[in-house]
Amino acid sequence: MTDVAAVLRDVGVVYFGNDWQAENRTSSHHVALRLARSMRTLYVDSPGMRSPGASGRDVRKALRKLAAALRAPEHVGGHLWRCTVPQLPFRRIPGIELLNRAFSRWAVRRAMRLSGIQRCISWFVVPHPSAMAQHLGEELCVYYCIDDYAAHPGVDVDAITRHDHVLSRVADLVFVAPPGLVDAKLALNPHTHYSPHGVDAAHFARAQDPDAPVPGGAATLPHPIVGFFGSIHEWIDIELIAWLAAQRPQWTFLLVGHAATDVSMLRALPNVHLAGPQPYATLPDWARCFDAAMIPYRLNRQVANANPLKLREYLATGKPIVSVSNPEIQKFAEYITIARSRQEFLAGLDRCLAGEPPGAASRRMTAVADQTWDRRVEAVLDVVADRLAQVTDVAIAGQAA
Repeated sequence: MTDVAAVLRDVGVVYFGNDWQAENRTSSHHVALRLARSMRTLYVDSPGMRSPGASGRDVRKALRKLAAALRAPEHVGGHLWRCTVPQLPFRRIPGIELLNRAFSRWAVRRAMRLSGIQRCISWFVVPHPSAMAQHLGEELCVYYCIDDYAAHPGVDVDAITRHDHVLSRVADLVFVAPPGLVDAKLALNPHTHYSPHGVDAAHFARAQDPDAPVPGGAATLPHPIVGFFGSIHEWIDIELIAWLAAQRPQWTFLLVGHAATDVSMLRALPNVHLAGPQPYATLPDWARCFDAAMIPYRLNRQVANANPLKLREYLATGKPIVSVSNPEIQKFAEYITIARSRQEFLAGLDRCLAGEPPGAASRRMTAVADQTWDRRVEAVLDVVADRLAQVTDVAIAGQAA
């Protein structure tokens, strides 16, 4: 059995993730924080998958990122550093892509040096920096695919698909969170492993603590409260929520999270409360106020291939859940109510709020108690260390020959 600590000793991680300061904590953040507990980790804020345009706003944003890239990496704490890699707009102008690529490689190598990383593993959680893969002197390249990126709204589908395929092929290891994408990734890379999301179980279990604080924004809301936390994007079925709220005006619908799409339809309803983005640390306190939780996704390609992080977080709170269906959600069908129509969603909430048998909350919490982020990352690092040892042995054998 591979000695993980020995193999990874003195090896750092150059980690390409989404925005470190994003309102929503994603698996990108959870995994990076745990890697940094034992390995020097450089978190590279990668530019968004939406191509920047020539607008004044995008140009100013690109210039701010350029200025940030020229600064030394920020020491976040412990073994974790953070830097930014900018991308210039006007990508259709000849030469811009080459310039972006050359500058990005220089900026990351500089940040590696300043953060003390010599031997490294490159680790990609987003696909669009694929040009960096196998160009940083890394000893191993990992692609940790957490979503069907090309299905995101507003992205260049062809470009993101191309980046995703490039990374899937050139990576030494591919980990896939959405079960619906595993076969496609295996066809591109035989070193592909299914790795579902984890959960900070102890953190969200605080929702069951009767002495936990109640956020001021929820203290006076009338019950029953149907709750949601997470970013409110295009994949959230706003019309479904509005319909539910209209059908049950005596209920409160509490939505906690950044609204990145038009929610005017919800703001117009007196029994819908939009709390806005809240710190990750306080989410269990908000969930404590929920009488039921909901996952009201639109049924599109992105959702079909999603491994929703909030599903495990909701389960860890112990709250009853009504959700639309996809392959990953279906795995938890015995613990939640799955709805395939508006009417089924409403009926499911009716049943949840009518009362549950003793022990239902405990069973939900137990269902994810062993699926913590600590265990997920430990399992991934076992595979990483084993593959790194193999690659190293092959390299040594080649040099000897």
